[in-house]
Amino acid sequence: MNARVKDVMTTRVVAVTKDARFKDIVALLSEYRVSAFPVIDEQGIVIGVVSEADLLSKEALVAAVGAQVARLSQAGGIPHHDDFAKAAAVTAADLMTKPPVVATPYEPVTNAARLMYHGRVKRLPVVGTRGELVGIVSRSDVLSVYSRPDEEIRAEILENVILDGLFTDPDRFTVTVFSGIVTLEGRPETTARGREIVAEAWHVEGVVSVRDRLTYPEGL
Repeated sequence: MNARVKDVMTTRVVAVTKDARFKDIVALLSEYRVSAFPVIDEQGIVIGVVSEADLLSKEALVAAVGAQVARLSQAGGIPHHDDFAKAAAVTAADLMTKPPVVATPYEPVTNAARLMYHGRVKRLPVVGTRGELVGIVSRSDVLSVYSRPDEEIRAEILENVILDGLFTDPDRFTVTVFSGIVTLEGRPETTARGREIVAEAWHVEGVVSVRDRLTYPEGL
């Protein structure tokens, strides 16, 4: 079992167009109780993401520019043009973060998790071959793979990893799984083969941790 993004994503997605106004975006975020929306163009292509953080940044800039104007007007100066531009942003196109961090339907869920972690985002738009919006995947969607039953995990390690993947007799090993934590016991033919089994077990979907209790042969 190797879950793909398409297996866990939500296909009914609320997006905003690039000309959506600030107040409308705030109202939609509140209505749908989400933290961000994909921003799409006229063809439905994802061109960015507008989030609560983007909206808060604008509000902070408005306050900062206002204070800067007051301070510099007294000194006879003018605030920086970029600050004015950012504070004046009123549409999704102006406010959004771009380019968007996106996932694709057929990539592994683990890839989406990695993107979320490194991008520090809670949700990823899922796009098709043209970049069109086809779904959304959230942190809770990604974490759902860890609800996989322990017995399924055990069976995959014994059959797909040890027997079919590494062509080793599964009777040489005892595999136990509790709450996603795998314990491997037994005697591999070689140290290298034992290390391979442990490494592959880590990649089995739903595995939280792997405890290596194998007895390795000396000198092999």
